[in-house]
Order: sequence, then structure tokens, then C-alpha cells
Amino acid sequence: MLALTKEHITDLYVWVDDLIPKSEVGKPVGGRPQLLSKSEVVTLLVFNSLTVKSKTLKDIYSWAQIYHRNDFPNFPKYKRFVENCHEALPAIICILLQTFDSDCPFKIMDSTMLEVCKLVRADSHKVAVNIAQFGKNHQGWHYGFKLHASINVTGQFSGIFFTPANFHDAQAMPKILNNKTKLAVGDGTYTAYVMKEFIWRKYGTIIISPPHPKQNKKLMTPWQDKVLKIRTKIETVFDYLKEHLHLVSSFPRSVTGYFLHYLRILLGYQVMAIS
Repeated sequence: MLALTKEHITDLYVWVDDLIPKSEVGKPVGGRPQLLSKSEVVTLLVFNSLTVKSKTLKDIYSWAQIYHRNDFPNFPKYKRFVENCHEALPAIICILLQTFDSDCPFKIMDSTMLEVCKLVRADSHKVAVNIAQFGKNHQGWHYGFKLHASINVTGQFSGIFFTPANFHDAQAMPKILNNKTKLAVGDGTYTAYVMKEFIWRKYGTIIISPPHPKQNKKLMTPWQDKVLKIRTKIETVFDYLKEHLHLVSSFPRSVTGYFLHYLRILLGYQVMAIS
């Protein structure tokens, strides 16, 4: 991917505006007209995730005011800008779905924890109460949500599914796979025989996962061994999302704010993966 400059925001706006359905960009019924269109709001959110990588909407607002005031001369007040961002969430979802490589025949799947706060503060956390849950993986206990995802071999997302942190990985396979998938590979959490049989009957998909440590007599062919070694690709994607794009955050003040944060970063990543 080439280094982005300030002028590339116009190219991104054209791409976003072409993908947003016309029903999403129509004139509001009654009231004052919006100073920022949904295409402009999505462009600002995505371009920020590609360049400055701000962690909060307040930081994005300040960045846009300083560096892109000429690009968006009719800029609203901060409170209205936050409302515009939340109103643009359906448009972000619509664009994100169009970037998925859903027809990919080979997919790599995994999940990652999305903590909403530190574990010691879980009992006093109020923003996502009754929605976020406690979950455990090889790194220990977490409190928050879980992102289940499948990607192709180049790292482009093919499907995503958000759940509370206590949701089992194997149960998410029907959401991140489809009837175009011929082969899918995952880690040891996808070894459930019943779910493998269900996915085979539903989609005709073969699931490859490492054998349980107690299955020391289970045979593995050379091609299965090669496929399992490719599985680490999705762990690299999750690491980039968390360490470089700041996917995990405790700043949002509502559940909608959390998913706005997650989805704008995932859309920014998809733009990089496609380019």
C-alpha cells in the first residue's frame, strides 16, 4: 500500500460515496439539514483509522478541525458530530459487508477477546452491563465481547460475528462460513465433532483443526499439516488490529459507541487489505 497523503481523503470519499446506498444519503425529513453527509462522516472515520489512528471520537473531531477544515468547511459542533457518527453506523455496516470476500473457498477462522475494561474493574463497569460477559482463553480471564472472524489467505475478512466473551468459538462457525466455503481451518476450539458434522451438512465445508492432545493416534496427512500452519495468519491480523489500530478500547460511553469504534477500525483495515 502506498503512503497516504492529505489529498487521498478525496479518493476515499468518492469510494465511500459510491458504496453507500442512495437511501442512506437522502435528505432528512424535516429539521435542519446536516452539515456533514453520511459519506463525509464515514470518510473522516475511515481516513483517521488509516492515518492518525485516534482512539476516541473527540480526538477525531480535533484532528479533523485542525487538518481537514478546508475539506469540510461546514463542520458541526462536537455534540452534533458524535450524533452524526452514530447515525452513520448502518452505512458503515453496509460498506463493510461489501468488502467481505464471502465467496472465498478457503477460509481461516479464529476469535479474539475485546475487553471493555480491566478485569479488576469488571464488577463496577456500567456501560455494557448485562451484555458484556466473562470469558476465558489461553491468556486467562477477560470481561467484554468476542470477535469471531474468518479471513482469506491475503488477510481480507470474509465474515465477522460479535458475541459476549463467554460464547464458544465452534458455535460461531455458521455465522462466519457459508456454502461457498469448501475448506476452513481453525485452532483447537473448532474440534467439536457435532458442529463439524453440522457445518458439513449445512454448507458442505470440511473443517481442519489440530487434534486434541489426548488424540495421540490420530493421523494427519501432509496437506493437512500445511493448512494448519497457515492458520497463524489470522492471529497476525488480530495482533495488527489490537496493537496498531487500537481495536480494544474502554473509552466508549455506550454499547453503540463500542460497536461504532470496532466497525470503523475493521472497515479501515479492510480498505488496507483490499488495496
